[in-house]
Amino acid sequence: MRCKPLLLALPLAALAACSVGPTQKAPALELAPGFQAPLPAAGAAQPASALAGWWRQFDDPAVLALVEAAQASHPQLEQALARIAQARAGMQASGAARWPNADLNLRGERFSQKQRGQPAVITHAVSRSVDASWELDLFGGRRQAVAAAEARLQARQAEWRAAQVSLAAEVAANVVGHRACSAAARLLEQDAASRDKTSELARLKIKAGFSSDADVMLSEASAADARQRVAEQRAECDVLLKSLVALSGLPEAQVQALLAPRDTLPRPRAIAVDTVPAVALGQRPDLAAVSAELQAAAAEVNVAHAARYPQLTLGGSIGVVRLAGGSSALDTWSVLPQLSLPLFDGGRRRAEQAGAQARYDELAGLYRERARAAVRETEQALVRLDAAGRREADAASAARDYDRYFHASGERYKAGPASMFELEDARRSALAAQLTLLGVQQQRVLAWIALYKALGGGWQAGAAAMAAP
Repeated sequence: MRCKPLLLALPLAALAACSVGPTQKAPALELAPGFQAPLPAAGAAQPASALAGWWRQFDDPAVLALVEAAQASHPQLEQALARIAQARAGMQASGAARWPNADLNLRGERFSQKQRGQPAVITHAVSRSVDASWELDLFGGRRQAVAAAEARLQARQAEWRAAQVSLAAEVAANVVGHRACSAAARLLEQDAASRDKTSELARLKIKAGFSSDADVMLSEASAADARQRVAEQRAECDVLLKSLVALSGLPEAQVQALLAPRDTLPRPRAIAVDTVPAVALGQRPDLAAVSAELQAAAAEVNVAHAARYPQLTLGGSIGVVRLAGGSSALDTWSVLPQLSLPLFDGGRRRAEQAGAQARYDELAGLYRERARAAVRETEQALVRLDAAGRREADAASAARDYDRYFHASGERYKAGPASMFELEDARRSALAAQLTLLGVQQQRVLAWIALYKALGGGWQAGAAAMAAP
């Protein structure tokens, strides 16, 4: 399918409308008009724009409890909130720089005057004054500095939301992984017990002279291998438990209680995916953060450009000087306009503007890179989701048929035609089919979680700006 150039909207025009300096172009992206991977059936699926609390709809209380605990205390979110506070303070400082400054100055002096042949005269003086200055924003440099600070605040807020989405997805994926791991360990324990039983039967057969040493060695090796796989699986479950303890900040005993064994994996609600990649990308907070940084960089190019023009500062002072204990006073005032004309700086200002422009170009490349990565992540999640959905039906059918075969073998064993060896082989085949089905179900749930993350977790620019701290 041929790709058509699409421009993702970046509010750079507003910057250019009130600035002196070069106008920056929004980076163009070559995006296909639609996703190539199969989209999930709409049905009762939840729209991607309503995913903010999607993980609340898992039919597993552990997901809800652990995600909420992680989002309440995770250091990554604390750092993101601190960066928001820093950006907000920077924005306020940039805004304050556009207004006049006024300072109250108090000064006390004691000095001596002495004429030849006369005694020294000691004089005391106390002065107070109000000094004010105001740099006029003739070429928009201050205005553009405020715009850059505002854009950086928006970037930090979007990064905070992106961290929330990433953290929720990581916790949910670990819960699903632990659920699947525990279920797999239980199945592997049954498999190991079956192989131990087969090994015991083989030893009985060799005592009766119906089997060889090779058969016993093979059955014992199979049993030992099964036992080590159980140990490996249990260790993996413990690793996932430790991860959830670190993510949530809860005591391990509390996390273990939340992860009490269940018969089924969490089943999230389906997600409806917009067919147009450009629309889907507009819902990702990480791309919104880079977009805001791009706006800030464009404004800083104009700040550097304005610094190459003259600067006019209005200054003034009004005060009073009181001499000799209050018997004499002198009122003072002054007005001092100051015009600064850049004449020669060795190319410093020009280099600073070139550096700001290079920073913008770097961010434009980063934006295109992140956009491509976002499309790739969405496409990959869709492919895995579709494949797992198609595989699950066959895996479930295979598990049912192997289970029927196992029960039929049990009936044949009771009736006499089948041996215990055949029964245990049938049991292990049924357990292997259940393990395969469990793995496919886990992959499908993880694909839904990856799709939730790839679609931005329900982030929306307008709503996010209102809800951001």
